[in-house]
Amino acid sequence: MKRRDFIAATALLPLAGGPAVAAPAADRKKPAARPAPRTTAKKPPAKPAAAAAQPPAAPAELNEERVAAASLPAEPAARWRTYELSTRIEVRRSAGATRLWLPLAMFKDTAWQRALGHSWQGNFTRAGIYRDPAAEMEVFVAEWPDGVQPQLELASRIETQDRHFDVTKKHCAPERSEILRRNLQSSELMPIGDKTRAIAERIVGRVRDPLAQGKVLYDWVAERALRDPETPALVAGGIDAPPQLADALGRNAGHALLFVALARAVGLPARPVFGLRCDYSKLLPSLGALGELNRAFHCRAEFYAPGYDWIPVNPADLRQAVVAEKLAADDGKLAVLKKLLFGFWEMNWIGLNTALEVAPRGASGPALPFLAGPYVETGEGALDTADGERFTVSMRAVRSDG
Repeated sequence: MKRRDFIAATALLPLAGGPAVAAPAADRKKPAARPAPRTTAKKPPAKPAAAAAQPPAAPAELNEERVAAASLPAEPAARWRTYELSTRIEVRRSAGATRLWLPLAMFKDTAWQRALGHSWQGNFTRAGIYRDPAAEMEVFVAEWPDGVQPQLELASRIETQDRHFDVTKKHCAPERSEILRRNLQSSELMPIGDKTRAIAERIVGRVRDPLAQGKVLYDWVAERALRDPETPALVAGGIDAPPQLADALGRNAGHALLFVALARAVGLPARPVFGLRCDYSKLLPSLGALGELNRAFHCRAEFYAPGYDWIPVNPADLRQAVVAEKLAADDGKLAVLKKLLFGFWEMNWIGLNTALEVAPRGASGPALPFLAGPYVETGEGALDTADGERFTVSMRAVRSDG
C-alpha cells in the first residue's frame, strides 16, 4: 500500500468516534507542554552589500525547495508489540479419557508476527506440542485419564506489528512450488467447480496481471460484504458450499474463504488465515477486542503475486463494520476502510494457521474444516465446546510495547 493511501485511511480515526474502549494509558497523549516565555528577538545584522547583489536563485533550485517542503516524512520505525496470551480450559462431566487439541500462533517468523514461546500447566498425564509441516501449523495437545476433571492453563508470548503492502516496492520473493500448488487445490470441504470458475472468470474478465486480478476479486467480495452483510458470503457469491463448511465458517470467515475460492478458481494461489483479535482497534471500535477473547476469532486472507510475495486482504472486516457500527453501505468511512483493507492488516490480531481440512494427530473423529479454537474428544466422541455446562474456556491478552 502506498504511504499516501495509508495516510488517507487515517481519516477513519476522527470519524469513528474513538476505539471501542479507551486506549491503554501508555497510548494516551500527554498534555502539550506550555510554550516557552517570549523573548525579544535581536534584529539580524544587515547583509553585506556583496550578498545583496547576488543574482536570484534559478527556477530549478526554487522548485527543488518547494518539493522538499511538501514531501512526506520518512517511514516510521517498526514498532513491535508483545502480547501475553493466556488460555484457561476446564472440562466437566467427561466420560472416559479426554484429549484436547489447541492451535498455537504461527511458528514461522514473518515481518509482522513472531512467536516467542509457550508454557503450560495442569492435571494432565501427557502434554506437548506437535508441528504439522504440511499444514504449517503448531498444535498443543494434552491427555487426561478417566475420572479426572481436565484443567489446563497455557501461556504464549507473541510479537506483532502492522502489516503493510506497498505496490511500488516490487521485489523477488519466490515461494516454494508445493505451497503454491497446495493453495490452488479444490477440496471436498471447499470445492472449486465449474460454477465457481465461471463466476471468477466473469469477475476478472480480461485482467491477466496477478496483482490486478487479486484487486478485482477483492473489490467484488468487498461489495458483497458491504451490500449484503446478512447473507452467508459463499451463498452471496453464488458458490455451492457443503453444509458442514458453511455452518463452521459462519458469515465472518466466509468472506475470507469466498475470496480464496474465487482466487484459486482463476489460478491465483490464495489461503485463509485464521486468527484471534487481541487488542483494541485504531480504525473502528468493532474491529478490536479486549477482555475475554474466547469469541474473538477472526479470519483474514492472502494471495500470492510473483515478485510481491503474499499480499494481505481483509474483506471480512467490512462486513463487521457494517453490522456492528450500523453504517450505510455508502458511508465515507467504509470507502476509506475498503481501500485500506487491501494490502493492510492491523495487527491487533494473532495469526494461528492457514490450514483447511485439519485432521488433529491422534483424533478419532473426521477431519475438521479448520482448527481455530480448542477441539476436545472424550470417551463419548467429540465434545461440543459451545456447551457451557461441560466446557469452559477463557482467553485474555496483555499487551506491552517493544
